[in-house]
Amino acid sequence: MKRIFSGVQPTGNLHLGNYLGAIRNWVELQNDFECLFCVVDLHAITVWQDPTELVANTREVAAAMLASGIDAKRHIIFNQSQVSAHAELAWILNCVARLGWLNRMTQFKEKAGKNSEKASVGLYAYPNLMAADILLYKATHVPVGEDQKQHLELARDIAGKFNHDYKTDLLPIVEPLIFGEATRVMSLRDGSKKMSKSDPSNASRIVMTDDSDTIAKKIRKAKTDALPLPETVKELEDRAEATNLIAIYAALSGQTSAQVLNDFAGRGFGDFKPALIELAVEKLSPVQDEMRRLLAQPDEVDAVLKDGAERARAIAEPILKEIQDVVGFLRP
Repeated sequence: MKRIFSGVQPTGNLHLGNYLGAIRNWVELQNDFECLFCVVDLHAITVWQDPTELVANTREVAAAMLASGIDAKRHIIFNQSQVSAHAELAWILNCVARLGWLNRMTQFKEKAGKNSEKASVGLYAYPNLMAADILLYKATHVPVGEDQKQHLELARDIAGKFNHDYKTDLLPIVEPLIFGEATRVMSLRDGSKKMSKSDPSNASRIVMTDDSDTIAKKIRKAKTDALPLPETVKELEDRAEATNLIAIYAALSGQTSAQVLNDFAGRGFGDFKPALIELAVEKLSPVQDEMRRLLAQPDEVDAVLKDGAERARAIAEPILKEIQDVVGFLRP
């Protein structure tokens, strides 16, 4: 059996990078894998979250999954905090992982910055929780972006050490699934930075609740350069903003960047941006319309999450008990 676990944080402003880099790819995996898709609200609170906004953001992410085409009857959509086994296994794995491993995690350094002494313990240790998320379901594969590969390697190291220390093969050594075009969507205002919910400029990202006019305005204002588009991808080197817009077009159209350049070579952004606007509106509008409908019906979204949590617990709890038995926890 091939099983996928993957998740998105409910931190608001769900954007095009989340959609192209994760959610849209999940839809394509449904026919080949048993899938658990998680709104990882335990991860979200590693930094302060307004409780009311956290509830709304959790529903927004679930609505985006459903609107994108994830089948909640065949697969599982749930929010992490409703399955307590995630936190229970995370503690066990905290006692397996080594401090040196966590000290090498570059994302903590990026997120904590110069104020690492003021960062929460949760932010420091959350890669162990990510490992627990995956291993709790004995997932065989995890779709990851380039920025998450290091955390998946840590999950593999933790599983290997657990199996070695307890002389078992209980925990799987999970395999990554890395997708092609636009897995790492960059800011529309600075092609050297990843598109982010935390960027102070709303113009830097296309938010999944933006209407068509807003999408068009943001793409028209996206930073570019004065050069025409080249014939080859290699010629895009050192043109970060151009590379980003070509990759977005490629991902939305189901092409490679090379194919897009073949169509637009020699033309400027005055020609390319209108084409990108038309494509983005065409592909995103149906998803956005369904998201708005679902968010206006929160009971419908909550029912999906409740059912998903029950089904996730049914998988997780027996596996957690296996792990507890291996560790030596007495369960009279």
